[in-house]
Amino acid sequence: MATILGNYSAQIYAIMRIMVGLLFALHGLQKVFGWFGGVNGAPAPLFSLIGVAGVIELIAGLLVALGLFSGLAAFLASGLMAAAYFMAHFPQGFWPISNGGELAVFYCFVFLHISSQGDGIWSLNGVITGGRSESQS
Repeated sequence: MATILGNYSAQIYAIMRIMVGLLFALHGLQKVFGWFGGVNGAPAPLFSLIGVAGVIELIAGLLVALGLFSGLAAFLASGLMAAAYFMAHFPQGFWPISNGGELAVFYCFVFLHISSQGDGIWSLNGVITGGRSESQS
């Protein structure tokens, strides 16, 4: 099975990067504009901690999905999720499954992986640089 899917690893990585970026951007839209239920039914105050996190989620998520500066944006998003976990979830208990922090931990490590791999194929950076991905620079 690994060899069959291994032939498509670049495409699978690109789909993962795009989907994870878009899903992360949705969290930003939720906080910044109050979409999808908002934060307690409304947008978060922009200059609050959660409002700034929402702006970072929106911008970094879109950059990762578009494949533009994905390494840098993903590294920032990974740090944001680590901080979110330790500030909001860890005080509720040690295990992420018990303290509600499993999504923050998941995003943290997926973005860490993306930051190590760069844009890959199907990226705006690849179009701008003539096909060379960020990790090839």
